[in-house]
Amino acid sequence: MDFYERIGVAALGSRVRRLGERLAEDAAQVCDYYGSGTEPRWFPVVMALADGAERSVTQVAQEIGHSHVSVSQIVRAMTKSGWLTQRRGVEDGRTTLVALSAKGRRAVPKLRNQIADVQAAVERLLGESGHDLWAAVAACERALDARDLKQRVARVREVRTKRAGRPALRVVDFAPRFAKAFREINLAWIERHFGVEESDRRQLDHPQVEILDRGGHILVAVEGRTPLGVVALVPHGEGCFELAKMGVAPDAQGRGIGETLLRAAIERARASGAERVYLESNTSLESAIRLYRRLGFNVVDGGASPYCRCNIQMELRLESAAPARSV
Repeated sequence: MDFYERIGVAALGSRVRRLGERLAEDAAQVCDYYGSGTEPRWFPVVMALADGAERSVTQVAQEIGHSHVSVSQIVRAMTKSGWLTQRRGVEDGRTTLVALSAKGRRAVPKLRNQIADVQAAVERLLGESGHDLWAAVAACERALDARDLKQRVARVREVRTKRAGRPALRVVDFAPRFAKAFREINLAWIERHFGVEESDRRQLDHPQVEILDRGGHILVAVEGRTPLGVVALVPHGEGCFELAKMGVAPDAQGRGIGETLLRAAIERARASGAERVYLESNTSLESAIRLYRRLGFNVVDGGASPYCRCNIQMELRLESAAPARSV
């Protein structure tokens, strides 16, 4: 087994670095193949200056997203090879202004062809991998901009530390005492992201009549006697339940309660003799959609939806469901 497969996603940074080093080595061979006389790490700087304008090292670093130190090193190497000219700023002598030299400008058209060929080859590579790695990296960068890895690890540590003194999380059947939690937990996420619709109100105000009396189920994740999450299974045609009204209390999110509830709901549907679990959602709920996909749900055309907010319908064939952990 590969080392990184054994360690898991905790080694994501090291594995991405390994991939980057491998691509950099291959890119160096591509540069030699085209005889461009350049290095892969020069490309961002060349293209930032390809319009012929003069820029400061700081401006180039900001544009390509590299550190000032890294760009300064590249600029020195390119200047030494005759690709750049540089001078001190008139107004501020501490500023270094750089531009492509005549040699660099002559090379730009050839480099554009090289980049186009590389782009086509990489697009085929991504297609073969079965994943849009470019989009995934961009999404990961956006998520890290919102909350960096240290903050995320600190949150996990905080939750783990607090959990040590908590009662075990259990998933239990709905009882009248959970009616308020079922309503409030769902209203919290629906109102935050969308707006409450008439079909929402019927189920949240009358869960016994609208869900349970129709042969459905409501499961509640509890810690001690405190309800932290809820999910409903609503009959949806022969051999099918609709997964609905799944939510986790805001102060309990990030603990995997949603996945625990979803797995429990899948097992309840299976035990009830269902062949399928169907759901309607919205792609703006990115973490929920990722969870559904991870547990085997696929996009389907389920026809007209009673929800205005619905823009994606998904289904899980229970024979392909991911095995549930005990809860």
